[in-house]
Amino acid sequence: MLPTASSKRRTFAAKYFARSKSLVMGEQSRSPGRLSCPQKLGPVLKAGWLKKQRSIMKNWQQRWFVLCGDQLFYYKDKDETKPQGFISLQGMQVTELLPGPEDMGKHLFEISPGGAGEREKVPANPEALLLMANSQRDMEDWVQAIRRVIWAPFGGGIFGQRLEDTVHQERKYGPRLAPLLVEQCVDFIRERGLTEEGLFRMPGQANLVRDLQDSFDCGEKPLFDSTTDVHTVASLLKLYLRELPEPVVPFARGLWSWLNK
Repeated sequence: MLPTASSKRRTFAAKYFARSKSLVMGEQSRSPGRLSCPQKLGPVLKAGWLKKQRSIMKNWQQRWFVLCGDQLFYYKDKDETKPQGFISLQGMQVTELLPGPEDMGKHLFEISPGGAGEREKVPANPEALLLMANSQRDMEDWVQAIRRVIWAPFGGGIFGQRLEDTVHQERKYGPRLAPLLVEQCVDFIRERGLTEEGLFRMPGQANLVRDLQDSFDCGEKPLFDSTTDVHTVASLLKLYLRELPEPVVPFARGLWSWLNK
């Protein structure tokens, strides 16, 4: 069955809805010692320039953002050591936004309470941290990195994640040598696609590929049925393999084989 917008992905985050609006907007409390030190949260997962919209003036401020642990910090400048503010990603959702007429050409996304987020692009949430990236690709990279932080504890965030990390993460479903997504795609293709012309050459339905990607990234396990297009499943598998940080044949092993030819 192809994925549809599901409210069940929001249930675990209901307890976070009482979070203050100032925290949702990423504003720092002025009390001393309030902010966690990014260095204590583990390695930096992603860093870069983004523009954030101020909650009152609605103008844009460029800030240096650092994703560390389950918190997103922002600084006035790249060389600053003390962040201006942060937002905890526990119980939040990250969503690409549909730009309005006045926002055409802007690459917008938001972080808001909910813990999941609809897969469709939606209008902006007034109680959200609204961000703007420099390009479509940059926005997609940020959304994927943040979504991985939010959903990895729930079996999601697998696109762009190391292969061994995904296999280790999915051991709770039983011993296996490949990620569930790979097994599911390969089984479906072997059952329904081996005689299909143009397999892995003809593209699938882009919107369905994106829906399936978002479902797996949000910890769901969507099922394929008789109505599922085999080219869509093949495209999903290609997308997953293409976004691996290191290919299935690791760089080192590939170089060693080439040097020993």
